[in-house]
Amino acid sequence: MSSSLRRPGRRPIAAVAFMAAAGIALAGCAPGSSAPSGESSDANVEVNTELTSEDVTITIADETGFPVTEVLAEEFTKQHPNVKFEITRDTFQNLTANAPKLLAGDNPPDLIRLPTIGDTARDGLLANLDPYAEAYGWDAWPESQLSPLRMNDEGTRGSGPLYQVGLGYSVTGIYMNTAIAEELGIDAPPATMAEFAEDLAAAKAAGEIPIMAGDKDGVVNFAIQAAMNQYADKDEFLSWMFNEPGSSYATEGNIQGAELIRTWADEGYFPSDINAVDYFTFVSRFSNGEGLFTFNGNWEAANYQKALGENVEFFLVPPIEEGGDHVAMGAANSFSVAAGSDDLDTTTYFLDWIHTDPAARQIITDVTGASPGGDPALEQPTVEEGSLIASALEMAAQIGEENGQVDFMSNTTAGIYAGSIIPESQLLVTSKITGEEFVTRVQEFYESEVGN
Repeated sequence: MSSSLRRPGRRPIAAVAFMAAAGIALAGCAPGSSAPSGESSDANVEVNTELTSEDVTITIADETGFPVTEVLAEEFTKQHPNVKFEITRDTFQNLTANAPKLLAGDNPPDLIRLPTIGDTARDGLLANLDPYAEAYGWDAWPESQLSPLRMNDEGTRGSGPLYQVGLGYSVTGIYMNTAIAEELGIDAPPATMAEFAEDLAAAKAAGEIPIMAGDKDGVVNFAIQAAMNQYADKDEFLSWMFNEPGSSYATEGNIQGAELIRTWADEGYFPSDINAVDYFTFVSRFSNGEGLFTFNGNWEAANYQKALGENVEFFLVPPIEEGGDHVAMGAANSFSVAAGSDDLDTTTYFLDWIHTDPAARQIITDVTGASPGGDPALEQPTVEEGSLIASALEMAAQIGEENGQVDFMSNTTAGIYAGSIIPESQLLVTSKITGEEFVTRVQEFYESEVGN
């Protein structure tokens, strides 16, 4: 086939060493950006970046099955014995529903896992982290990492005060079964979307499933948004995700991306039973050797490595033009600081430590498989050379340098994923609607929710 031996093999990332811990900045007052009503005092809070010597207990409200906070807390207390932690856990659904009540209580948790900002910021329940961001130098972080964690006083994300940071940051891309690829004469990941199309056609002609995916629970949208990302204007797409007035999903770029997905459906590149396949099943099927490619995130890197050994590779979705910048979906494992916290300085010191301390950054990667985020100039955690996690860290660093991270479109509004994206994508990937119809229908649902 035409893709055979066309590209040099991909060089695996080298394992890297830790960098020395950064020194502590001097205490001082740092002005922040304007905050919504109820938060104005945060903008002028006096920030002390010296860790207290007094005994302090930081409370964390976290979701069940997210053990990284415990490991981080243990390491922080090991380094700073005067700081202890109390961690409570609840299901993701319960924690999300109960967050406003917890934050408004007499003893709110200092730090809380919070997937969305919403009314908690407008009601003055979250600390404006801009003064701390300035004091700690978080302006060195990629803005694409922080912008989804900001919200202005009109309720639009992407600008305004910073209300969250991540405990690990995801990056998505494409996994390739290299054993199947070798049989097809494909010796390296595609450099462009055109080469990717050639590989899909080769897999189909050979009787292989080109793209292992499922859409019973909407997860084919990893592939749908990945296609859109390559054609859409990134800032325009983010404006819609962040609910900016007048923004639209029905753009030329999004239509092109959705039409490409319709083409893949017409060509039979997805499993024939795609709408009966949920996330667990499509991950299991790819792990068992079904499919040349699958779209997924760094959180599956260790599992795919365990299942497929050396016969799997992870890479960024290729751009339209060879050598062009990449765009990838990614999101923070977002946590917020309660405005009513009694220990704002210690809690934010802990958040900065997570992003800068070598041991903490290593914990993020070892426990979650995610990038530790922060300043892209910092050394990445040590990982096994040539592993998928090493590739994921390299990918995250590249996306940071290219400022190419975008949020998941399913996070745009509370109801859009279940109410529109899932049912419409099920029609798209079975060739029942066009890409333009898909985009138009999702936009109509969006307008019914946000009113613009």
